[in-house]
Amino acid sequence: MMACLLEAPLRISVLSEVTATSRHYVDRLFDPDPQNVLQGVIDMKNAVIGNNKQKANLIVLGAVPRLLYLLQQSSSSLELRTECAVVLGSLAMGTENNIKSLVDCHIIPALLQGLLCSDLIFIEACLRCLRTVFISPVTPVQLLYTDPTVIPHLMSLLSRSQHTQEYITQIFAHCCKTPEHQTVLFNHGAIQNIAPLLISPSYKVRMQALKCFSVLAYENAQVSMTLVNVLVDGEQLSQVFVRMMQRDKPIEMQLTAAKCLTYMCRAGAISTDDGCVVLKTLPCLVRMCSKERLLEERVEGAETLAYLMEPDIELQRIASVTDHLVSMLADYFKYPSSVSAITDIKRLDHDLKHAHELRQAAFKLYASLGSNDEDIRKKITETENMMDRIVSGLSESSIKVRLAAVRCLHSLSRSVQQLRTSFHDHAVWKPLMKLLQNAPDEVLVMASSTLCNLLLEFSPSKEPILESGVIELLCSLTQSDSPALRVNGIWALMNMAFQADQKVKVEIVRALGTEQLFRLLSDPDVNVLMKTLGLLRNLLSTRPHIDQIMSSHGKQIMQAVTLILEGEHSIEVKEQGHSNVKLQLAATFCISNLIWNEEDGEELMTHGSQERQDKLREMGFVDILHKLTQASDPNLCDRAKTAMQQYLA
Repeated sequence: MMACLLEAPLRISVLSEVTATSRHYVDRLFDPDPQNVLQGVIDMKNAVIGNNKQKANLIVLGAVPRLLYLLQQSSSSLELRTECAVVLGSLAMGTENNIKSLVDCHIIPALLQGLLCSDLIFIEACLRCLRTVFISPVTPVQLLYTDPTVIPHLMSLLSRSQHTQEYITQIFAHCCKTPEHQTVLFNHGAIQNIAPLLISPSYKVRMQALKCFSVLAYENAQVSMTLVNVLVDGEQLSQVFVRMMQRDKPIEMQLTAAKCLTYMCRAGAISTDDGCVVLKTLPCLVRMCSKERLLEERVEGAETLAYLMEPDIELQRIASVTDHLVSMLADYFKYPSSVSAITDIKRLDHDLKHAHELRQAAFKLYASLGSNDEDIRKKITETENMMDRIVSGLSESSIKVRLAAVRCLHSLSRSVQQLRTSFHDHAVWKPLMKLLQNAPDEVLVMASSTLCNLLLEFSPSKEPILESGVIELLCSLTQSDSPALRVNGIWALMNMAFQADQKVKVEIVRALGTEQLFRLLSDPDVNVLMKTLGLLRNLLSTRPHIDQIMSSHGKQIMQAVTLILEGEHSIEVKEQGHSNVKLQLAATFCISNLIWNEEDGEELMTHGSQERQDKLREMGFVDILHKLTQASDPNLCDRAKTAMQQYLA
């Protein structure tokens, strides 16, 4: 009992002692004698190195505004100003909260102002601190671009020393986050200024310069096209990148150089069959996926490789037979830690916490690998437990893993073979339907695209999906603000209506409602229009169905089709001619279905079709069809003539 009583006051006194010494440091910053102030700052510098508690105390006690004041005073000696910058840099090395406090005290404009001084040692101290502040995730990168004179000034400081080169390129690499940032840096000569740094004697400078190029080139055709023509010491830039991917170079360098070439290739500056892509970049990225590599390297390697070959079937084929990539990716689910990290407990713990990033990367790469080639898809689904892994990925807590898993599923669902076999065997549609209940838009787009494929007529999943009440869900998608979701909703309904029972068709019309059908027929997105006409065509594909649907909704359906045939929407349609003809063709198909009057080859004018034909004449259809028989597009012209003949039969 006594021991407890003693302990509490003791702890308080230790704390107050720390605060007292901290206060003593801050008090000395206000000493009237400049020499004492300088000594105070130097002592403070030594006290805070590696001591986060002390850093936090000094910040709480208000050291930062005073240090910034001294840093900016023209009456302060250069030595004092430099020591202030060094202490501020040290405070910034602490926690994220420290950085927040520094940014709130307007440290960034103060340090940027300091860069106008001519003294190199002071400039380097300011840049080192700026670098530390800017690479923190809590600092708004926009602060680098607020004053338009800053970027050109930083460019001019690049030639001063290896330190200025390292810090400035690191700041650029971290603060280039948007196309606007890329443009600002590009316009201020980033490429010409940074290219020579790729052959700097300093590894740190070379590495940061390389990172700059990867963020500048990402999805940027202007930068990528310029990079192709840049020479560094007489050598093409792409060759410098190739050299940096050699196996004896540090992994970080190999990976970043591979990213630069990947981005240049995706932006169209390097062709996908170029040797530096096929023989160098692709194999380098595949090497990064090996289980010898660290988790971050495997994640980045797989994601970059997925991006590189996404649009190109040849690269997908080459990758699929390089170094057993397909089975190497299976290890992403089994071994979160690299072979080399087994002895490192901290590393193992870190890797377990980040294992989901590996799964996400593997799904993305599988999706990319399997997006075109049937044999590769087969190879993927035959990899151990692959379908089970995808199914469990669809319900993981991480949204990124769910998205990547559904992307992978979508890629595999393009295969008739897989839809008929592994998709059916693993009842993939169940978790997919669950995913559609309340997901963010990007997941919904992928999941609904996959559902469209599962609803194709030869897919064994079509029946159970129909029984699970999917129609309401798809109808609600057609009301989405996102055009992609409207297209997918109506597309899935179109697939569902193809050769479907009368019951299903009537249910679709009922759930969608004629109001919504018309809204979709005047949708600003031409793809939505096309799929809606496709849906109509599938709904009106057999005579009994036509008569039943037309008797309840005939007038509205005819009005809608007339609207399209008269081409009133052509203004919105960007590629007018092409899309317009496609739409009118689809509409004429609908009309043909409406006037269709034969069954089993027997010419038979039934009451239903006679009535429909009269209605059509009344609504001016015959005139429109007649006009279309003079259309310039031969397909449309033929279709209209056929419809006219059917009509007159």
